[in-house]
Amino acid sequence: MGVDLTTLIADWTWLAEVPPPERLERLRNAWYDEATGLWDAVSVTYGWEWPRGPHSALFGVYEFPGTLGSYKPHFWAGEAWEKARDHVDADVRAELDALLGGLIWDGPDFDDEEPGEGHAFFTGGYGLLVAQSPQGVRDLLAAWERVRPRLEELRTPYEERSEASQYKGFDAFVRLLTDWGEVLAEAARRGWGIAGVSE
Repeated sequence: MGVDLTTLIADWTWLAEVPPPERLERLRNAWYDEATGLWDAVSVTYGWEWPRGPHSALFGVYEFPGTLGSYKPHFWAGEAWEKARDHVDADVRAELDALLGGLIWDGPDFDDEEPGEGHAFFTGGYGLLVAQSPQGVRDLLAAWERVRPRLEELRTPYEERSEASQYKGFDAFVRLLTDWGEVLAEAARRGWGIAGVSE
């Protein structure tokens, strides 16, 4: 069985009301609460789901289309970028390195890096794959907005060098980035952070 990914955006102020080791549990408890209505029916829903009940103004859930809740497409997108990145313009490479490195890719120097501010916000718990503070969200959204108009420049180097056959090609890569852009934009609009969790 593979690793799953559920992407939540949440009000960091509400989470900060409890000590860091309890924050991820607080978010999970709110998400699992039957009052949200998120668990009423078994269905495959893509895009945004907003809870009902007492936590309705505190978090939202984004399901990536075409991933079936799996982390694999995100992982393979990072692997494919790893193959192509040395063959693109340095400015585009820096922006996409920052964007993917803040979300789904460990990057070329990940062994040397300390956990980011988003991960430091949650100490303890399990299964935290993605974490960005509200400021981190704004920074990544700015990177996305700078790189988005130049994505077509990546097509040839991506298609020529990507060996991540598990990933579906450049258009799927762009769709995944665009979906992450939607997550970042909504979180930034609300002043919230991101927590991507695996159960």
